[in-house]
Amino acid sequence: MPRPSRKKDSKRRAAAVVEIAALPRRDTVLFPGMLAQLVMMRRASVRAVEEAMEANKPILVIARKNVDQPEVSFDDLYPMGVEAGIIRVLKMPDGSTSVWLQGQRRMRVQGLVASDPYFIVRATPVADVDQKGLSSEALMRAVLALFEKCVKLSPNLSEDVYVMAMNADSPGKLADAVASSINLTVPIRQKVLETVDSLERLQRVSLLLAKEVDVLELQSKIQSQVQSEVDKSHREFFLREQMKAIQKELSEVDPHQREVNELRGKIDTVGLPEAARKRALDELERLNSIPPASPENSVVRTYLDWLVNLPWSKFTEDNLDVKRAAQVLDENHYGLPKVKERILEYIAVRKMKPEGSRSPILCFVGPPGVGKTSLGKSIAQALGRQFVRVSLGGIRDEAEIRGHRRTYVGALPGRVIQTMRNAATINPVFMLDEVDKVGMDFRGDPSSALLEVLDPEQNHSFSDHYLEVPYNLSKVMFICTANVLDPILPALRDRLEIIELPGYTEDEKLQIALRFLVSKQLKEHGLTPEHLRFTEGALLRIIREYTREAGVRHLERQIGSIARKITRSVAEGEKVPARATAQTVTHYLGPQQFFWGTAEEEDQVGVATGVARTETGGEVLGVEVTLMKGTGKLMLTGQLGDVMKESAQAALSYARSRAKDMKFFPSQFDKTDIHIHVPAGAVPKDGPSAGITIATALISALTRKPVRKDGAMTGEITLRGRVLPVGGLKEKILAAHRAGIRTFVLPKKNQNDILDVPAKVRRDLKFVFVETMDEVLESALRQGPSRSVEAVQP
Repeated sequence: MPRPSRKKDSKRRAAAVVEIAALPRRDTVLFPGMLAQLVMMRRASVRAVEEAMEANKPILVIARKNVDQPEVSFDDLYPMGVEAGIIRVLKMPDGSTSVWLQGQRRMRVQGLVASDPYFIVRATPVADVDQKGLSSEALMRAVLALFEKCVKLSPNLSEDVYVMAMNADSPGKLADAVASSINLTVPIRQKVLETVDSLERLQRVSLLLAKEVDVLELQSKIQSQVQSEVDKSHREFFLREQMKAIQKELSEVDPHQREVNELRGKIDTVGLPEAARKRALDELERLNSIPPASPENSVVRTYLDWLVNLPWSKFTEDNLDVKRAAQVLDENHYGLPKVKERILEYIAVRKMKPEGSRSPILCFVGPPGVGKTSLGKSIAQALGRQFVRVSLGGIRDEAEIRGHRRTYVGALPGRVIQTMRNAATINPVFMLDEVDKVGMDFRGDPSSALLEVLDPEQNHSFSDHYLEVPYNLSKVMFICTANVLDPILPALRDRLEIIELPGYTEDEKLQIALRFLVSKQLKEHGLTPEHLRFTEGALLRIIREYTREAGVRHLERQIGSIARKITRSVAEGEKVPARATAQTVTHYLGPQQFFWGTAEEEDQVGVATGVARTETGGEVLGVEVTLMKGTGKLMLTGQLGDVMKESAQAALSYARSRAKDMKFFPSQFDKTDIHIHVPAGAVPKDGPSAGITIATALISALTRKPVRKDGAMTGEITLRGRVLPVGGLKEKILAAHRAGIRTFVLPKKNQNDILDVPAKVRRDLKFVFVETMDEVLESALRQGPSRSVEAVQP
């Protein structure tokens, strides 16, 4: 009988089913030919290893699918493991058992034999399917090249691993050696283990190895960059330490430490209050402990700079010579008696009571160009104090007043603290310009933030968000300026001492031009009095025919315009006249721009002259009434506000109620349309003070009695014909005087208000004080119908 061949015998042995103890592993996949050290804690695993070693039998190392399950079940095991021989078993001090295993061959699990006290399974050995040839040889070389690169890049792989891979004589063994060495997850290792075809297994390992090399290269690049930064930081640290040691030997001080010492000296000498001093010392300790390269260093350094550079106790001595102060104010400003009187009173109080007297919080209210800002400079000059100014026009963010908290990038104190630092004294004259132009939006209301600044009861401990320590503003003399009072917050207005600057009369403008404006413009344009002199007639003509304003700003521009033309002629070598006269003004400034004289050239029906108060002072405006055949409609035009429209309705109702007394028929209202228009339609108008003006123009149109051309009026009308008082009277009277009005009708209850009007204006005007509409009509209307203007009769 012939003996079977060796090849068939090996196949028969490979297909034999054996019973073998199984060692489930949570994180280990063992490959054939590989040596592994395993640490076991489970009693079943330890017993399985010990009994297998006593019986000199191998054990099946098999991976688990679900490592999160605390208990091991047969279904949790992968279908293929590796038979391993036990080399050594050691008991460890912590109670665990360490076992050294040598992988031998793959085995496929067929079923479970027993699970107690440990798993015993039936398994079939799986033989490798080796394919040798040129393709396998080429693949082995490629894998070895990649593995060599991987060993060089990975800090966890030694050269011995690469030597072992080089000695692999088949694709399968090389694949197992590489797969057991590189960093792979348990499912990927198990997939490699279950790949029986050696060439396919090696191809799979080649792809995994290429990915691992890419990851290691990227990791190496990142580590190199990090290491270079770390090395740089270490190098800088060591150099600084060496520098400190050298400076210590040479008795020199570190720049950072020198800076800290300088700040400490400033804190001791600047006179900080106790709360601010404690805060400064705390921040200084922080600065000393922060490395100079830290971003926080500059934040703390900036904060300390603000603290030590603010004026906490430094002040200027007030010049309390009342006569000298009066002389300074008179030299710099013409007129303004009320303002000057208030400043001199303050200086006198300070002289009599140096300690405890509060600085007044003045608010200059008046049209542009009357000298509000320059008056603040004169006050500072008279007192011998520093003058600082902040323009509040257009501010909408509360942080502009109170500052930003230090948590914000680039935070700074508010404008109040910034300006106090610029003043360098604790008692400057601080001007808050254009306080009526402050707005508000979602970022807060700056006017509300000003309440604390301008309240003598609170500003001794003003809180800025950036400083976070109280700052004393009670020594500051605050001066606010505004064009009108209405937009100012009522609570803020209550803290202010209002001083009105209504505007200048013609004589005051002339004196201001002669004393200040002409010399200023000559100096600014490089001229001397020998080059140009202005006669009073020239200046008076400029005031009347080329300006119409409450202040003198436009007047100064016109004088400057003439000075520029003279400067050009002098520069070109031309001979120029040394005087500017009333006759030569037109040559320099062109045609007349405004017409001086009465508001109306002749008496007219349905046209009355009123006056209004605006931001630029007072303005003369006419009210026109036209009657047309219609159905009794009332039309109001000229951009009138609601209050002014109501005044027109009241005037019409009064006229209709007095129709019989004024000898026109009530029935004609039903057949007549009444159109009331206030010229300068592009300018919004509102207020009740035009009530008697509208009523006069309306009754004039109805009765066809003309209104006197040289008269103007102001006052609120009621349905019963009573005349109520109005505001802004001084500005209105000055505007009427500028327009050449001779008779001014006003409410009797405003009689005391004319005392504020300059004496010359009071002499030029005839004031008619009225209480009823009958008195207004008696003064304003002529006693016969006009022949020059035809009224529309219904």
